Amino acid sequence: MSNEMSAMVDEVTGNRRLRRNRRFDWTRRLVQESRLTVDDLILPIFIIEGENSEEAIKAMPGVSRYTLDKALDVAKRAAVLGIPAIAPFPNVPLDKRNVSGSEIANPDNLICTFTRMVKETVPQIGVITDAALDPFTDHGHDGILRNGIIVNDESVEMIVQGALRQAESGADIIAPSDMMDGRIGAIRQALDQAGFNDVGILSYTAKYASAFYGPYREAIGTDGLLQGDKKTYYIDPANTEDAMREAELDIQEGADMLMVKPALPYLDIVWRMKDTFGMPVFAYQVSGEYSMIESAAAQGYIDGEKVMMESLLAFKRAGADGILTYFALRVAEMLNKH
Repeated sequence: MSNEMSAMVDEVTGNRRLRRNRRFDWTRRLVQESRLTVDDLILPIFIIEGENSEEAIKAMPGVSRYTLDKALDVAKRAAVLGIPAIAPFPNVPLDKRNVSGSEIANPDNLICTFTRMVKETVPQIGVITDAALDPFTDHGHDGILRNGIIVNDESVEMIVQGALRQAESGADIIAPSDMMDGRIGAIRQALDQAGFNDVGILSYTAKYASAFYGPYREAIGTDGLLQGDKKTYYIDPANTEDAMREAELDIQEGADMLMVKPALPYLDIVWRMKDTFGMPVFAYQVSGEYSMIESAAAQGYIDGEKVMMESLLAFKRAGADGILTYFALRVAEMLNKH
């Protein structure tokens, strides 16, 4: 470019050249606004009964279900990498599932047993447990199904029982994903009355009736069980204000942290929730998001590692304090190398 043309550009831009800060790697690092660290990661782990085995999940390449001994090894690896917390999700045998999901109240169920194992062996890593009923029902819903209707209050009673068993087993945070009305207040009251005042609640505040959950349902064995859909209790993907009302109620009822699920299609909700309430907000990069990236990368359509990191950085840019992601181990290894 000629000096004359440079002068013309400077005159138009007022001598402001935004590219100056992008010129070198070190200047880009100095002015970077959002950062992803190992401290942002939460690792979901799928658990099953049995010993010394794992089962690959076809719809989630690279992700497996683990027997508790193998899952404990995964938890140990996560702790070594510095990942702050894990979130176990069970695939319960069909003969232990029923209409009310009562297996969740069994103190020796998969979640409770695994939580005790982790706390005895890897006490430094946090355990975040879900008190929803869907892994335990024979119809695949997050609550109790009566005459084709998910009954709210009866479901909350069972969810509270599950939350108490999980707290007794050593869970650090209860994260109910069921979206029943009033369950945060009921769990908080029950935990406090039982002496678990320090056990936190991470509410799945904005859980949308999304099409991105398919691979997860295969992972926990509900894909062939689900009767109907979950639109009567999950949030409509078209709605924003609904999510904000949920957040306001959850905070009033005692939630310590809020979650948005899925993450990437709902970055606006993550941002607005953080901006409005100033509460810790978490994003769940769900199974469908994970599988799309992995499948496209396997076909050579995208650079999988770069898209993986870019997607997680997007959650941080939107305001997320923590991210549940099936990429957690891989990302932690990459970040620890730098």
